[in-house]
Amino acid sequence: MVPEVTISRQRLELARAAAQAAPMLKHLRPLIDPMNIAAYLAWVAIGLEVWMSSPKSTGLLPAAVLWPTMVAAHAAVLALFLFGQLGTWTLAMRRGLVWAQMLIALVMIASARYTAVPVLLIIAMAQNAQLYPARPLALLFVAVNAVIYALLRGLWQSSSPVLFLIINASFQLFAMMTSWYAVTAERSRDALLAANADLVATRSLLAESVRDSERLRLSRELHDIAGHKLTALKLNLAALARDPRLADHEPVALCAQLADELLADIRGVVQQMRLHDGMDLRSALVALAAPFPKPQVHLELAPDARVADLAQAEAVLRSVQEALTNAARHGNADHIWIVLRRDEDRIALDIRDDGRGSGALEFGNGLSGMRERLEAIGGRLQVERNAAGGVQLLATLPVIA
Repeated sequence: MVPEVTISRQRLELARAAAQAAPMLKHLRPLIDPMNIAAYLAWVAIGLEVWMSSPKSTGLLPAAVLWPTMVAAHAAVLALFLFGQLGTWTLAMRRGLVWAQMLIALVMIASARYTAVPVLLIIAMAQNAQLYPARPLALLFVAVNAVIYALLRGLWQSSSPVLFLIINASFQLFAMMTSWYAVTAERSRDALLAANADLVATRSLLAESVRDSERLRLSRELHDIAGHKLTALKLNLAALARDPRLADHEPVALCAQLADELLADIRGVVQQMRLHDGMDLRSALVALAAPFPKPQVHLELAPDARVADLAQAEAVLRSVQEALTNAARHGNADHIWIVLRRDEDRIALDIRDDGRGSGALEFGNGLSGMRERLEAIGGRLQVERNAAGGVQLLATLPVIA
């Protein structure tokens, strides 16, 4: 008797809830970045002063609305920060969110004498270090601190505005440099990994090209040389078999049979080698995807999906490389599916990811170069964004006989 297997309803419900929560957890993952956690702690420390002490008005706002305004402004800074972390925004939108944080922080500084509130600008400048090149960032740093100095001298009527400014500016500069070096190191790492993957894939591609050329050469030699000589041998054995003196000679008949079988075997081997004409890209694609810790690559290659030459192989590899880079850098995808198959007279490369992009896709240098490379060898490219925010890419190449 087969024992009955039961699964508790509670476990099924937990598994279903975990599956439903997975996409939400993926969207919330940026919130627990170590640098973001440091920003939260700073925001809470600022909040302790804003929430627990009476504001010292500069006269810009009426006293009756000053404290509620400061609390609301403090909360708005956090909301804008979280909004920027959770969404997939363009560079201009991200800059706008940080500018809004800076403006709110400057209004808070202008409205009340809170010594901790300028720390909000330290958080904002750390974000700006990831969004601007060095020269615009330096100009923005000078402009922000010039406004702070003017507020300290004019509205705060501080007795030592220079000292206060130097302290805050030094912390801003430290946060900017830390953030800038972190981003630079991450970009350098990504570039090094991509270059290494490119070299490994190219080496694998060249090795496969050599194997394909050698396989083609051997098949031709077997057909042209061995096949020709065996055919000549069969003709001579047939002539011997017709000689009356050797009519009943069994060794001659056996040799003729073996020659027939050997010629049939060689033709079978040549046919099998011809069936595998073209370059197998599996090892090159695996090498190309290996350095990417994210997204996870799911690779599916049909046995008959073989490209004919190096130009087609390079077009496929560069298309996959660009898709991997876009999914990791712009789409924040966790998984990417790569399928290479043969559709009648064309080779189809189907790539999709589970990124969370938004808005219409724009053909930048990467996608434009991919399309130009494919069109140069008779291929086509279609790219679109699905309803969930992921990217679907379909590249086709002609099968060269």
